[in-house]
Amino acid sequence: MSDACCSAAETTGGASEEAEAHRPWWRDAAILLPVLSGVAFLTGLVLEWSGAGVAATVVFWVGLLLGAWTFVPGALRGLFTRGRLGIGLLMTISAIGAVILGYIEEAAALAFLYSIAEALEDKAMDRARAGLRALLSLVPETATIRQGAATIDVEAKDLRVGQVLVVRPGERVATDGTVRTGRSSLDTSAITGESIPVEVGPGDAVSAGSINTSGALEIQATAAGTDNSLTTIVHLVEQAQAEKGQRARLADRIAKPLVPGVLILAVLVAALGSLFGDPELWITRALVVLVAASPCALAIAVPVTVVSAIGAASRFGVVIKSGAAFERLGGVRHLAVDKTGTLTRNQPTVTAVLTTADASEQDVLGWAAALEQHSTHPLAAAITAAAPDAPAAEAVTETAGHGITGRLDGAPVTVGSPRWLDPGSIAEDVQALEGQGMTVVIVHRDGSPAGAIGVRDELRPEVPDVVTTLAGQGIGLTMLTGDNTRTAQAIAAQAGIEDVRAELRPEDKAAAVNQLSGAGPTAMIGDGINDAPALAAAEVGIAMGATGSDAAIESADVAFTGHDLRLIPQALAHARRGRAIINQNIVLSLLIIAVLLPLAITGVLGLAAVVLVHEVAEVIVILNGLRAAASRRTTLEPLADRQAQPATVG
Repeated sequence: MSDACCSAAETTGGASEEAEAHRPWWRDAAILLPVLSGVAFLTGLVLEWSGAGVAATVVFWVGLLLGAWTFVPGALRGLFTRGRLGIGLLMTISAIGAVILGYIEEAAALAFLYSIAEALEDKAMDRARAGLRALLSLVPETATIRQGAATIDVEAKDLRVGQVLVVRPGERVATDGTVRTGRSSLDTSAITGESIPVEVGPGDAVSAGSINTSGALEIQATAAGTDNSLTTIVHLVEQAQAEKGQRARLADRIAKPLVPGVLILAVLVAALGSLFGDPELWITRALVVLVAASPCALAIAVPVTVVSAIGAASRFGVVIKSGAAFERLGGVRHLAVDKTGTLTRNQPTVTAVLTTADASEQDVLGWAAALEQHSTHPLAAAITAAAPDAPAAEAVTETAGHGITGRLDGAPVTVGSPRWLDPGSIAEDVQALEGQGMTVVIVHRDGSPAGAIGVRDELRPEVPDVVTTLAGQGIGLTMLTGDNTRTAQAIAAQAGIEDVRAELRPEDKAAAVNQLSGAGPTAMIGDGINDAPALAAAEVGIAMGATGSDAAIESADVAFTGHDLRLIPQALAHARRGRAIINQNIVLSLLIIAVLLPLAITGVLGLAAVVLVHEVAEVIVILNGLRAAASRRTTLEPLADRQAQPATVG
């Protein structure tokens, strides 16, 4: 973006950004000023053609000032406060040179074209941001702590290390801590990405934001209410975004050496020419040199290409937040992928059923489902979905952290963890299922093992094909997950991914992305709050799905409106093509400057001819840039449901 845009972004808060995203264009100065500048410029042309020269000049001045107001102040602030030499500064110098020579119409044209191109690019950004406050919403406003034999409610922000929290079923943990008493299952998916609830008991560590799904717990706080794992995530995201914000646009990187080079050249032309010839002639030529070196085509055609490409991407479900993000997306050579909810469905499913000689698969599933109908555990939902017609059990009781018991047709039935119930003769097969990354529950009837059920968050059906396609594009792939190593390795083997890094906390994911980025431009794709630091740290962060967390969307540069992973290679190919067109326009723009400079210095071309060449060049590069909108959309055929069916192992 221009210096003006950058400086505005630095002083704009999250709330004002959100309001700005929904502001109509006629109330937005960033759009209204360039539009009015264009109206004034066109009006001036009409007046000039009709013979009203003085009125035309006045209107051209109005258009010049309106357009220049959008980038000149920011360019000057960037120069004097940070020593920044951006493309906006060179456009400012060119417009001033044209004014000094008396070419107000040409200066107005430069100001209008540059301001409208920057405004279009800025408004092509998707501001689907709900703010990092979404992270902190996971922490309850109040927490219950134990004081002697009594309990009291306090504000979560006032929690101190050493206090004992009482967390009832259905409540969130207010800060990091260690379980003192009680057993339960915790839903930690928002923090670690692990899709299967974690069984915890005395001595186990728990994280802020985890949801207690069953038994009551007493947790001793190991972190203050304002300094826990969630506040750490917020800090990491803000830090990574600040670092990413310093990465200049490609056009600005080119302008950085071009601006002082052109200024030095113009001074030399004026000084040396004046020594050996007419000072007025050579000063005029020096000013023409400034205009000849104005990167009109570069300033206009790159945003036009970006806007065209971003618009085309949105039509096939890829929302790109900025031109800078689009440029970086086209250079990605490695992709870090979250597992839960990205590679997998984030929906635990029954994938295997073991039986003993006394029961069938249908019996084992039916008996387990009869009890699990009374449970809210995520594994219970998977089992009842696999046997929806199971009868209801009687006298059902649930033991937190262990399992559930009841009576069915007069016989006692128990369903629970292999650590609680003896798997009997199928013990080796149970271990085999666990080795494949499944969570296994044992089913007992009349006190004896009847079977076991394996539950796993299954791979999305398109993943193996996507991995193969990415490999064909020369894109490396790494899986990053907070899930346990055994499950991660099993899913990676199914997907065809060799580089797997498991049991990672949010800060570990961000560190892994930084490491991968050291070897080449790396993108990160994820959908959860635990992915936010890694998304922000990556060269390009990609948020998966419209239902992804607000924190993930806030931290990402690109958002997919759906969950079909086939969008990944399609988006990368589209960005590469757009980047190639941008490079073509940049080369052409620089060639035009290289040709015009000697012609301007030697007096072969005057200002009018130089401006004419620039305008022809602008038309050429704009037409080339519009080709980015013609990228063919690949039709994504409906996926066959490859969800694994219950299967007997052993």
